[in-house]
Amino acid sequence: MIDKRQIAAMLQEIGLLLELKGESPFKSNAYYNAARTIEALSEDIGELVASGRIRELKGIGAALAEKLTELVRTGRLRYYEELKRSVPEGLLEMTAIPGMGPKKIMAVWQQLGITTVGELEYACVENRLVGLPGFGQKTQEKIMQGILQLKKRRGYHLYANVLGEADRVVRWLAASPGIGQVEVVGEIRRRMEVVRAIELLAAAERPDGVLEALGRIEGVEGVSREGAVVCGTSGLGLPIIVSVTPAITAHMLLSATGSRAHLDMLAARAARRGVQWNLDPQAGELAPRADCEAALYDAVGLPFIEPELREGMGEIEAAEAGRLGPLVEPRHIRGVFHNHTTYSDGSASLEDMVAAAKALGYQYIGISDHSRSAFYANGLQEDRIREQHAAIDALRKRVTGIAIFKGIEADILADGSMDYPDEVLARFDFVIASVHSRFNLSEEEQTARVLRALSNPHVTMLGHPTGRLLLSREGYRIDMKRVIEAAGQHGKVIEINANPHRLDLDWRLCAYAKAQGVKVSINPDAHATDGLRDVPFGVSVARKGGLSPADVVNTLGADEILPALGGPRSCERR
Repeated sequence: MIDKRQIAAMLQEIGLLLELKGESPFKSNAYYNAARTIEALSEDIGELVASGRIRELKGIGAALAEKLTELVRTGRLRYYEELKRSVPEGLLEMTAIPGMGPKKIMAVWQQLGITTVGELEYACVENRLVGLPGFGQKTQEKIMQGILQLKKRRGYHLYANVLGEADRVVRWLAASPGIGQVEVVGEIRRRMEVVRAIELLAAAERPDGVLEALGRIEGVEGVSREGAVVCGTSGLGLPIIVSVTPAITAHMLLSATGSRAHLDMLAARAARRGVQWNLDPQAGELAPRADCEAALYDAVGLPFIEPELREGMGEIEAAEAGRLGPLVEPRHIRGVFHNHTTYSDGSASLEDMVAAAKALGYQYIGISDHSRSAFYANGLQEDRIREQHAAIDALRKRVTGIAIFKGIEADILADGSMDYPDEVLARFDFVIASVHSRFNLSEEEQTARVLRALSNPHVTMLGHPTGRLLLSREGYRIDMKRVIEAAGQHGKVIEINANPHRLDLDWRLCAYAKAQGVKVSINPDAHATDGLRDVPFGVSVARKGGLSPADVVNTLGADEILPALGGPRSCERR
């Protein structure tokens, strides 16, 4: 039978749901007051309902008494269930974020369409909250901090958010007395988009020495040891697992890095070839003899397979067939597209974005603010396009050493048409076509929508192709193989969005894009100058997908890139 605490919690939640829907404060307060009354009861609520005396309680009128009777007798309340279905589930989770009361949650839901904590976080990254009434820069920063605190209680973390913490632990341990080599392994070394733990190998004679060193790191809690494994929890709430060994061998590195599928395939290959194979020092002598990971692969007749690829998803077959060429590296990226400025929802000016890209050594930068349908992001009407293009023309005359390309991130409308007529799209050096609305279309409708956009001769590339937000929003339903095939047929580029919250195109689809002859562009989707530094995260996606520099269009130089994109030649390099 449902107890009074459960009933009080449900009444409290009903009051909150009513607030989120913008109902009268008197209505929501009635439920809050009823929750307090029920929680303070000394009598059995079942007996009160059975006798009808529930109506005598303060604040419990006929309507509430009827609902409480239904709840006590059936364990369910249809009104609550219907009310809960009418409000996105993620809005309730937002109430745990400091500074996000019902009014602010209702504002981001109704005005920005935000329904999850992840979408809220991304809106903060894109600087979209500052323009809402009652918000501002400080409020946005406070909300972002609150989200980070909330995420500590979750099991998964974005790869980009974990790297700094992992590096801090490694540097501390490596500098501690009695500890030699320290290596990052596991999901982080494989550059998975989301990770569950910081896994390390540490060379030390005394596991207790590692235990003591880990316990001295600021923010690390709950340090313990079981045999040669030392554990703790980082300041981000992430488990730290350190396997301690007198010396780190190639066998241990390989074993601690590869996925289970990859390691099983290597062991099976070794067995077929009659090669002794043991990567576990606890299972006997390590075999075969090898002083580096490359030697272990060589022992089973394979070239070295980079850590990022060790997922058991075709990399061994590709290596055997000689299809694994050198992977793309951050240094290969010569310029970046998909960058926002204060003309739409960016926080940095056109001049600052160009200067920051030049300081990072890029030969070119593509400016692509939002199109007019993105009203929530201050999308550009045609008069503001002309204004921005004039500003770019003037900046080209003042700035040397970097080319500035005129672009737009144009919305793909629900029917697959573009946000501007062709004569407007023709003014740009490049056009990124992106879906920003109607995520709930069926797979067939969403696919047809994107296929039509890719057939537009003025579209250059497809932006964040599945619309996913890692750890918060699944991508929309879409047949990405058909989309990739269409991109190949029309000569379009597909974006690998390097924003750590997106990393979209998914690395699992990169091999198919390569097989179809489709080039990718690794773009930061930067909304601030710091966002330009996200490019290496996109490179990690390309590497996990087995892409070489030749598969990535923005490895081309400034004089080659526009012809490769098929766009107009309106830009001069200075």
